[in-house]
Amino acid sequence: MIKTLLFDFGDIFINLDKAATEKELKILGLDNFSSEMLLWNQQYEKGEISTEDFIDTYKKVFRNTSREQLINAWNAILLDFPKKRLEFLKHLQQEKKYNLLLLSNTNELHIKWIEENVAHYSEFKNCFDGFYLSHEIGMRKPDNGVYEFILQKHRLQPEEVLFIDDTKENNDAAKQLGIKTWHLIPGKEDITTLLKTQKHLL
Repeated sequence: MIKTLLFDFGDIFINLDKAATEKELKILGLDNFSSEMLLWNQQYEKGEISTEDFIDTYKKVFRNTSREQLINAWNAILLDFPKKRLEFLKHLQQEKKYNLLLLSNTNELHIKWIEENVAHYSEFKNCFDGFYLSHEIGMRKPDNGVYEFILQKHRLQPEEVLFIDDTKENNDAAKQLGIKTWHLIPGKEDITTLLKTQKHLL
């Protein structure tokens, strides 16, 4: 029996355009993300480098680009947060049938944008019994340690947890620990259908 629902954030609740940041950076002169850049991004997601250092690092690559242009390009991935998804989450909270947790790979710039542009972000955040952002806890998916952290912190049995994420790699890592998963396909499936279409998982 599932007792805990563990949600991702991006493309589960807030819509993303995952190609947008790279597209915007190409306009600024980037051909492709180098392995070094991908490492910077992961370090930033884990809070290992500050926002200031992160921007300064990219400024060295884009010498004729302003900080504002870089920040706008970085945040281009973020779209809208449909209210129906918040209403669905509030329904789950009111039912009190499941422990509700969130685990997201994200970073300070993205969260700051969301705080400033998503009116119901605080209301959303308050629906959860645990709210974990990679840059705040120093861990990111799909590393096993981040799932083990959640299980231990909330004293959960993996088989009693359903993890919902739009990335196969993240779901596969959770499965290895015995956690049940729903690999949600953005554009084809929506979190609001969880109780109807995923009964077999619950």
